[in-house]
Amino acid sequence: MKKLVFLIIFLFSIHTVFAQEKPMTQAEYVKMLYAIQKTPAVKSDIVEALRKRGIEFVLTDGIRALTRTKGANDDELKRALEEADRRRQDPVATKLPTIAEKTEILDKTRSNTNEALAEMPDFVVKQLITRSEAFAGTGNWRQYDNLVIGVSYSTEKGEQYRVLAKNGAPVPVSDSAAQNSYSGLDGATSGGEFVEDLKKIFDPASKTSFEVLTTDVVRGRRAVVYSYEIDIENNKNGGIGLKGPVYESSPAGEKGRIWIDRDNFRVLRIEYMATNIAPTFAVKAVTKSIDYDMVEIAGDKYLLPTISDFRGTVESGKQRFEQRNVIRFKNYQKYGTDVVILDDDVKPQPEPEVKKP
Repeated sequence: MKKLVFLIIFLFSIHTVFAQEKPMTQAEYVKMLYAIQKTPAVKSDIVEALRKRGIEFVLTDGIRALTRTKGANDDELKRALEEADRRRQDPVATKLPTIAEKTEILDKTRSNTNEALAEMPDFVVKQLITRSEAFAGTGNWRQYDNLVIGVSYSTEKGEQYRVLAKNGAPVPVSDSAAQNSYSGLDGATSGGEFVEDLKKIFDPASKTSFEVLTTDVVRGRRAVVYSYEIDIENNKNGGIGLKGPVYESSPAGEKGRIWIDRDNFRVLRIEYMATNIAPTFAVKAVTKSIDYDMVEIAGDKYLLPTISDFRGTVESGKQRFEQRNVIRFKNYQKYGTDVVILDDDVKPQPEPEVKKP
């Protein structure tokens, strides 16, 4: 009798597992979308279901519109839905890598990235930065300024930033380095997009852990998406800071996702958030995303950032505020070239959004 009961339970468990693996129906997906309004945490359940189970229905513009509306225009949800549709249409080309392929992709990407960083040329580039703020969690961003920053990078001096224009008005060159310093401005500033943010992910000292998450398509390139994590004790070059009368800082860990070109083994995109921030620290959250592409400088191509989105949440009294910097990198040139402000540089820039492949 015990054997029979065990067999029935075992068969029921197997049936349940296979039932859970069935692709989502349109009715099931829509029902979960509507549940987000009452329970926002459902969004992560939908993303996980889309990645693990996929969909059986044809993705229409109507479903995309409903996803934007009910999902609060969430980028991760939109990406997961588009990828589920690609897997439905082409399950062979979009299948996840095997364990052996996973290791090979990471090893080749680590080698290619370290080589690209070692061969980083000395260069100058313009950063067009749109800075906004909002009450935390509302997404109602109010733009408060536009900046044009001249950045020079050299292996000897690292990254150097100079404010060229603010709200369309050129900032005159001053003898005082502080007057033209980007980090010296009021409001949120960020750096490290060229080397540091990418380097620490593959630094052996970081002891980064990787797991295959899903597949995606970025700018027409097939990508494998890995989740990754760096523990706080290993994130030696990480941490966050808060400007004020006295500069304050806090160590932090890091976890995020990295998009890797499945054919060329190079990084296409990273997204990450700070973890283990000290509870007493005024900065409560930091996230950043960076898109990378091959950029031409003096006739050769190098892996460099093209756009970045930095966000930080700060607590003041009983209220929390979010700061957002959208950074566009424009006109990479060889080191020593003058950075010239053009009319297009000081025009308001639209917010980046996830587009359909």
